[in-house]
Amino acid sequence: MKNWFNLILFSTLVLALSSCFIKKNKTKTVVDDGQLHAGVAPAAKPSLLKPSGMVYVPPGTFHMGPSDEDITFNYSARNRQVSIPGFWMDATEITNNEYRKFVNWVRDSIAAKELGYFKASAGASGNGGDSAIAIDWAKAHTIKYDASNLEKLGNKLILAPDNRLNGKADIDPKLIIYRMEIFLLSEAAKRENAGIARKNFIVRKDEPIYPDTLVWMRDFSYSYNEPMTKRYYAHPSFGNYPVVGINWKQAVAFCHWRTHYLNSVLEKKKFAPESDFRLPSEAEWEYAARGGRAGSPFPWGGPYIRNKKGCLLANFKPGRGNYAEDGGFYTVRADAYWPNDYGLYNMAGNVAEWTSSLFNESAYNLMSDMSPDVRYDAKDSDSPLMKRKVVRGGSWKDVGYFLQTSTRTFEYQDTAKSYIGFRCVIDLAPRAKK
Repeated sequence: MKNWFNLILFSTLVLALSSCFIKKNKTKTVVDDGQLHAGVAPAAKPSLLKPSGMVYVPPGTFHMGPSDEDITFNYSARNRQVSIPGFWMDATEITNNEYRKFVNWVRDSIAAKELGYFKASAGASGNGGDSAIAIDWAKAHTIKYDASNLEKLGNKLILAPDNRLNGKADIDPKLIIYRMEIFLLSEAAKRENAGIARKNFIVRKDEPIYPDTLVWMRDFSYSYNEPMTKRYYAHPSFGNYPVVGINWKQAVAFCHWRTHYLNSVLEKKKFAPESDFRLPSEAEWEYAARGGRAGSPFPWGGPYIRNKKGCLLANFKPGRGNYAEDGGFYTVRADAYWPNDYGLYNMAGNVAEWTSSLFNESAYNLMSDMSPDVRYDAKDSDSPLMKRKVVRGGSWKDVGYFLQTSTRTFEYQDTAKSYIGFRCVIDLAPRAKK
């Protein structure tokens, strides 16, 4: 009798709970009755769930700046609390292979234009958004850079006769130029620019994008580094090593191309275009490097650069210059060593990394505490002081101090080095709910 009573009580409870929820009729047709209902959704479908090769850095708040004594006493990094929204970041620095895809794409687009490989109908544009030209990429990818084609390309892509070694016609790296169009959103957003025509905020510029391979010799006086100059970017053994010899402007051009390359495919498949790939801000970089470890001096925690077994945890300059002790004389693979708690590799050591931020000694006093960033896109005519960009993370040739997550340094935006690379971030919209 008691069991029957419990069954009746359970059935009554289920019916009561089910009446609290409204069942949705998936096949129901909304009648236009003058009410708003759900509004109108964009025609495009939501796109990316997880970008390839990237990891998610969740939103949060942290104390930016040194968590210990400022040993240099230059007061350029004051400790302050800031909040960062979530974003996606490359798990590794951009590698030679990844950057080579950019270089080859630009090379092929220039060659296709010169050889007349165009589509009859409108389609994906070539070389950074030239909307007047639709390149036939099926043909462009088949171009062979042999003697006959190189001669057809003339002075658009190949070395002039007097610059050839042993008379061999070859690609001229200085002629691999990426053309990009940029809308200056920050300028358009200013109140004093309200009402000004859109065209006034569009900037078109060309950027030579081939890596400067001579940096291996230029950066070190009286040092034999010719093998790295000849092989580092060109040899397949270094394909998964971080690309170097890239200045800040070239890193920005790569981000622009990566955005164009992704969105051209998404739009073709009727997906919503995504926001831009970009360099991380200084605050985003430090927040990501910490990996959620508040107050820790290094991405792995700290306070030491070795683990309990005595193994070095990054690629840098140990001691007084025992370069090989950490396992790499120069750079190492971009995925070497253990990642931090966000899954990011080499946020300390290997190569230092460009950020989007202007380097200013008092920047921490100027910036907001919400997604802070101090930016300035310096012109060629600007003073060197305005061309300084924040570089973070330390490199294979730096001492341990520069591996700290809070250490700030800078390099000029038009200068390439053998120890500076970069990685990208992107802000993805939350996945739309049905």
